[in-house]
Amino acid sequence: MRNELELQLKGYGLTTAEILYRLPDHPSMLQTYVWQEYDLAPKFPVLLGFLDFWKRELDGALHSVRYTHKKLISASEWRALDGEILLH
Repeated sequence: MRNELELQLKGYGLTTAEILYRLPDHPSMLQTYVWQEYDLAPKFPVLLGFLDFWKRELDGALHSVRYTHKKLISASEWRALDGEILLH
């Protein structure tokens, strides 16, 4: 299992995608699926891998995908400190 903090320190940000797909038995109806994972912008290899899996393995044809991406730790918020605090 990946450590989320390690991913964030490597430049990954939280990507959320709203996926609209057609119901296999009723193709005129759309269903929503919300997907969230840490990914690298701007190429989004994790999201694109998931969408490839969807097209290859699932029956519901994709209609559209909307996504947002946010780095939770940026360079201005993280810095290494050399110090120690002793409590009792």
